[in-house]
Amino acid sequence: MDLKNKHILVVGLGKSGISVVKFLASQGCRVTAVDNRSEDVLGDVLSEIRSLGISIEVGPHNDETFENCDLVVLSPGVPHTIAPVNRAREKNIPVIGEIELAYHFINIPILAVTGTNGKSTTTLLIGKMLHQSGFRALTGGNLGTPLIELVDQQGTADFVVAEISSFQLDTIDKFKPLVSILLNITDDHLERYQDFSGYACSKARIFENQTANDICVFNENDATIVSISENLTARRFAFNCRYSNETRSWISDQTIWFHTPDDGDRHVDCTNIPLAGRHNLENASAAGLAVLAVGGSISGIKSALQNFKGLAHRVEYVDTVNTVAFYDDSKATNVDAVARALESFSSPVILIMGGRDKGGGYESLRKQFAQCVKHLIVIGEAAEKIKPVFEDMVPTVKATDMAHAVKMAASFSEPQDSVLLSPACSSFDMYDSYAQRGRDFARSVDQLKRGAHDLAKGEKS
Repeated sequence: MDLKNKHILVVGLGKSGISVVKFLASQGCRVTAVDNRSEDVLGDVLSEIRSLGISIEVGPHNDETFENCDLVVLSPGVPHTIAPVNRAREKNIPVIGEIELAYHFINIPILAVTGTNGKSTTTLLIGKMLHQSGFRALTGGNLGTPLIELVDQQGTADFVVAEISSFQLDTIDKFKPLVSILLNITDDHLERYQDFSGYACSKARIFENQTANDICVFNENDATIVSISENLTARRFAFNCRYSNETRSWISDQTIWFHTPDDGDRHVDCTNIPLAGRHNLENASAAGLAVLAVGGSISGIKSALQNFKGLAHRVEYVDTVNTVAFYDDSKATNVDAVARALESFSSPVILIMGGRDKGGGYESLRKQFAQCVKHLIVIGEAAEKIKPVFEDMVPTVKATDMAHAVKMAASFSEPQDSVLLSPACSSFDMYDSYAQRGRDFARSVDQLKRGAHDLAKGEKS
């Protein structure tokens, strides 16, 4: 892709948008950056970008700007169906995303991971499994480091492992990973897609450019994925698949089995690994298959699993206050993620849910509620939508903010209970990110613990 002297429009100045602007400036492009937020909201970002000699437009989009460029690079947070973008397409101006742009400049094999849940865990696991197998791997994408930032680092690596969201897949064109991994598809982002089918089709785009020389790793136990992967050109490696002569993996109790035509059946004992829950064994199965596909080893897979500590804000232990354990699962921004988190608990759970609703329902959680949830606390914009779904099953109350929710959870708890923040919603009603929400939860737990300590001191004195 020759970009020199081209006029490139970058839409959206989030993390990936800023990285794209910097990369394009280094390529000798004429760059215009637009963002519909105000200068006050964007703050110091603008001065940094202007220092590169880049033109910036803030506020409502100008159609003429979209119609007078050679290429539009869209940030994943910007819907690819907005009117100015459609106007650009009508003028035959290509519209791509940051992932597609980066792909044209990455010269080493890419392993790409998508799915509703488990993407970040699986991406990091693949990176660590490759490292333990003697390879050098870079990890990035939706996980944190924009893929475009890895372009300059690829000289030191054998592989790039990229987490890819549905929003990023919406703007691919030629993007083709050597290994694609599709973990699961459940209701999510229905505030952006017309229906579940549209969301699933977006996920399936990870396969669309693969050839017979490529590999797809897919979940044999997910009916939606099985349906959309039936006619793929790429070689199919299935996890949650016990019976087949092809390369596959399956789970038996706490053991992951891998089968390859050359080496037969081999296993990894996961009894004492730090990751908990069936869903994490599935993530590990998919990661292991991907690593074996590119020459990794069973010993590398074992070593990585034994030392993997999991992700921040994903059923992350925060602290214990008066024998009650508090867990931060702020990364659970959809219903299926909450279901998987609840499956990890054997003790009674006081659950904190809520945030910005994403367009789906919550009724599918009733089964998990019946098994372990003893009290529900709802917060945020979705509180009034969530509350009536469960109040006939468990006591359900609304909190005004996170600190209030944590205090209420403590008051409802008994010894050996667990308090779990697992929102099933995005964070954007009250926070800038799920990570900020998780940190607020941890801060509130710390305040609760200090208050309990001060009270105990006062009683002793």
